[in-house]
Amino acid sequence: MSARSALQAAIVARLGTVAGLRVFDAPPLRGGVPYAVVEEPVLQQADAVGIAGRTGTVSVVAHDAGERPVRLRALVAGVDAALETMAGDVGEGWRLVGVRLARSRLARVGDDRWRGVSEFAVRLYRES
Repeated sequence: MSARSALQAAIVARLGTVAGLRVFDAPPLRGGVPYAVVEEPVLQQADAVGIAGRTGTVSVVAHDAGERPVRLRALVAGVDAALETMAGDVGEGWRLVGVRLARSRLARVGDDRWRGVSEFAVRLYRES
């Protein structure tokens, strides 16, 4: 399993603890709102002697409907809180050593649809 796959799976599992939010690793074909999609992480190599390292970003996109984004704001806050405290083993020997909220935004995407995007800077390593 790659660092990318391990990280995405760990984030999906972690966000499963956010109350009222269904979490997927790809957009669902069916189902209602609210839900969130953990997008594919964008990673680059950051190796050192004896250590495989990766740095990059991962975005979580939350979707909801309604006249106002009140529920979405709470869900995005739950996502941010859950990931900012995430650290440790993410699988296949990869360890998440840093997660930082880089940016977050909410936007209307239709008459009654809303989207909240939280982008996180991440650092992982695996000892060789």
